[in-house]
Amino acid sequence: MNKHEWQHIQTLLKLAEMGAHKRTAKISTEYLAEKMGISQQTASRYLIELEHKRWIQRTITPEGSLIKIADLGIKEIQKLYAHLRFLIEAAYPPSVTLEGIVFEGLGEGAYYISKEVYRKQFIEKLGFDPYPGTLNLKLTTEYDLKTRTELETYPAIEVEGFRNENRTFGLVKCYPATIDNKVKGALISAMRSHYDVSVLEIIAPVCLRKQLNLRDGHKVKIEVFTLP
Repeated sequence: MNKHEWQHIQTLLKLAEMGAHKRTAKISTEYLAEKMGISQQTASRYLIELEHKRWIQRTITPEGSLIKIADLGIKEIQKLYAHLRFLIEAAYPPSVTLEGIVFEGLGEGAYYISKEVYRKQFIEKLGFDPYPGTLNLKLTTEYDLKTRTELETYPAIEVEGFRNENRTFGLVKCYPATIDNKVKGALISAMRSHYDVSVLEIIAPVCLRKQLNLRDGHKVKIEVFTLP
């Protein structure tokens, strides 16, 4: 939600506090401005914008505006309510952010990811065809290591293992993620990985090194989303 949208929601909530979600309330822009700690001109602008969005119905009278929050406005309040309720009641935070340093891995990521049984499941369960290779990040702070360990207790998307004539390929746990606030991908955690929790292996539909112009030693932020 950007600043502008938040100002609209804030105005809507203030109008609801004055009863406009239950009945038509007489509210002057002067009174609304005072309540919100903003100028009368700004309050007037917000009301015009809410009217354009069809979040409120308004009739202007000499004594002030007769305002009723419309169905679309009620829906916005309910959406905010549901979001806040989820944040308060959820067993897990909706997302966690980790920061790691790019390093050159052992190159095994490409080998595993391009296995057809895995690849098909990545496409089906994550919604993208992964670039054959992983971006490897080393976690260095105590906070990041603790958060990464915590993440293991959250529910993940599971990509099932399989067996071919030579060996067994284990289960892979996947967490949807956004890399550097730009590219959608996933953090993968193999049940039998050669890395410990201090290393993040990231997959995406593109080559992340090229797309984000990354080199060894660069710091990268990963926002990891937990499942609802």
